[in-house]
Amino acid sequence: MRLQPLTAEHRDAILAFETLNREYFAASVPDRGDDFFADYPARHAALLAMQADGTDHFHVLVTEDGTIAGRVNLVGIENGEAELGYRIGRDFAGRGLATDAVRRICDLARADYGLTRLRAAATVDNRGSRTVLLRNGFTVVGDTTLDGQPALQFARDLSD
Repeated sequence: MRLQPLTAEHRDAILAFETLNREYFAASVPDRGDDFFADYPARHAALLAMQADGTDHFHVLVTEDGTIAGRVNLVGIENGEAELGYRIGRDFAGRGLATDAVRRICDLARADYGLTRLRAAATVDNRGSRTVLLRNGFTVVGDTTLDGQPALQFARDLSD
């Protein structure tokens, strides 16, 4: 699997990935909503603009044949910190890809983007995401809610 920065060429493949996995993702994370899908080309252009501005870094996890297996993003970059978000498609779940992708993005965040701390959140009932974060050195730093569901806040210091 390759972890690649998001490009304009990923637009149609990302929309297909999100559409194919919409129901699967909605079972554990807030749904993106109909507008996300209806106007995805504009959304993709906005993501690329944010990336060009340096406020966010978006990535795709791509198989050898070019299939999108997942997404890993660093958003809201400010003062050396960013929020981590990730999702792995149903056909690729349970293989350790999320754990590996998060490990790789932590390395990129420190070495290439100069970040010193990452934050993330996962609902209490999303055991898989909580496990991925803990395996990658994140610690629980508080409680929160995501889409009205109880969740945990995580953080990882990247300066070590």
